[in-house]
Formats: sequence, C-alpha cells, structure tokens
Amino acid sequence: MTKPEIKFLEGPQSRWKEFKFTVSVLFEFIKGLRALHFVGPCVTVFGSARFKEGHPDYELARNVSGKIAQLGFTILTGGGPGIMEAANRGAREVGGRSVGCNIDLPHEQYANPYMDKWVNIKYFFVRKTLLIKYSYAFVVMPGGFGTLDEYFEAITLIQTKMISDFPVVIMDKEFYKNIIAHNEVMKAKGTISANDTDLFLCTDDIDEAVAYIQNNTIKRYNLSPAIKKVKPFAWLFERK
Repeated sequence: MTKPEIKFLEGPQSRWKEFKFTVSVLFEFIKGLRALHFVGPCVTVFGSARFKEGHPDYELARNVSGKIAQLGFTILTGGGPGIMEAANRGAREVGGRSVGCNIDLPHEQYANPYMDKWVNIKYFFVRKTLLIKYSYAFVVMPGGFGTLDEYFEAITLIQTKMISDFPVVIMDKEFYKNIIAHNEVMKAKGTISANDTDLFLCTDDIDEAVAYIQNNTIKRYNLSPAIKKVKPFAWLFERK
C-alpha cells in the first residue's frame, strides 16, 4: 500500500506523444536502413570528435582504417569530425569505401567530407544500432563518454551472444590502461567471466590489429570479394 505522503510527480505520458515518438523512431530506422543497405560488410571505427589532423590518434585512426579498407571492408563511422573523419579519410585515400551515420547535434558534430555516403540520424540509440548492424569488426580509438558508450554496447552484445563473436580492437594502450585494469577488477569480483577479456585485443600495433580483424572475420566467416552487384529495387525508390 502506498504511503499517503508519497505523491507521484506525474502520471503516464500522453498516448499521442508516445505514438508520435514511436513513429519518429521507426522513420529514423527506415531512413538509416535504406541509406546503408548496400554498403557491404563494414568495420566500424569509434573515437573522439575532438582530435584534429596531426594529433597522434587522428593519424593512427587514419592509417589503421586505410589498411582495413584494403582488406575489402567498408569503413563505417559516426560521420563526424576528429577520429571519425580520420577513419573515413584513411579509407578514401586508399580507394576504399567510406560511409557514415551522423548524429544531429546543435554543436560539435558535422558530416566530414571524406564519406561516399552518409545518413543523418536524430536519436543516439538508433545510430548505435546502425553502427553495429553492418559491422564485422569494431575498432575503438580514444574518445569520451560517447566512444565508451559505443564500445560497451558492442562488447555487451558480443558477450551476451546477441550478435556474433566479432573482433573488437582497442587502440592506444596508454589511453585505455585504466579501462583494461578495471576489467581485471571485474574478473576478480566475478561480475564478468574469466574469458570475457578474450573478447577484445588491446594494441598499439597497426599490423597486429589488421591481422586480428582479418583472421577473425574474413577467414572465420568466409568472406569473399563480390562477384556481382546487387541492383536496387526501383519500386522501393532505391538508388545506387
């Protein structure tokens, strides 16, 4: 029985507002799925929007993304500046495919100029779903809250078998040393399994990162170069 002094601040929200929100989310998913349907197997690169050209991690993301693109993967990012720009740029510079899933923000985020295709998304959770849906591997570069959110989303889905056992590469061991150390704390406390730390590779070596992705994607899932191109459906208003 509820105590009389407890007063709920508000009741249920308007059904009409909930319906409009649901339709809006559905529209965002459809928009994203249509935009990214033909991009092929991707490797998603997560990282800060705040690093500029010349920053060591900007250049690291640029180089590792270029080498991954040369394996035949499409490089997929959040579509903005910083590490995202560096990853898209690295793919573009080697002739690889470069796409993005940009978030609509009033500041900081704008679509970088190194993408062949991108889509603007209103909601972060829709964007995260799209960044994960098309990817066979994830590269985690230094970043802030958003990058950690994306990383933990991906690793949780892998840990719980909600998606396949795709490789996760964490770049910049110095930056992530405290996160790696905390994994050991969680293992000691029993909040993760002993083998959960095998779900990712932490390295500074680009060649090691690329080989890890190649061995755990192309070879494991028997990926091969496309033999024929898939034609868009004109009756769905799809474009090449």
